[in-house]
Amino acid sequence: MTSAPESIAAPKGSRPDAHAGSPVGSHSSATSAGGLAGRIFTQVEHVIYLGAGILLACTAALALMSGALTLFDAASSWGAPEAIIVTIDRLLFALMLLEILHTVRVSVRDGTLNSEPFLVVGLIASIRRVLVITLGSSQATHPGNWTPEVQEQFDASMLELGVLGVLILVMVIAIYLLRRVRTPAV
Repeated sequence: MTSAPESIAAPKGSRPDAHAGSPVGSHSSATSAGGLAGRIFTQVEHVIYLGAGILLACTAALALMSGALTLFDAASSWGAPEAIIVTIDRLLFALMLLEILHTVRVSVRDGTLNSEPFLVVGLIASIRRVLVITLGSSQATHPGNWTPEVQEQFDASMLELGVLGVLILVMVIAIYLLRRVRTPAV
């Protein structure tokens, strides 16, 4: 008793995954057209990423220069708390832009979108907001400034600080868990 061969070689020039009975070349031309469209869209995507990256780099450079100028102003006013907070705010903004630029670079290089840089940007943005609220609250509590409107604004600020604190904690835990999953146990 003879057995049928387990695999039959496809004729030269044909694709082994082509459907039986389909006209020769129809599947191949559809695949090559889809491949061409995919390559074109990938190139367009890379050009857009490049443009966004250049604009982000320019914006980050401007933010860094602004941070340097506010640092100079803070030094000339002998470390006034308001000037220091503004300087830190500007520098954190530059770090946020840098982190977004890093995300764009990694996305173009790897072709994937990683969630950790977005969590870092959210964390920096939340810390920036905490600094702004703290500055506003500290100025509102000066003697002679206390009115019912200031009390209402202060209460809303304290609530926002509480929510931001929880949000910061959640993002830190998420970043920790992402890094823990990525690194294999030794």
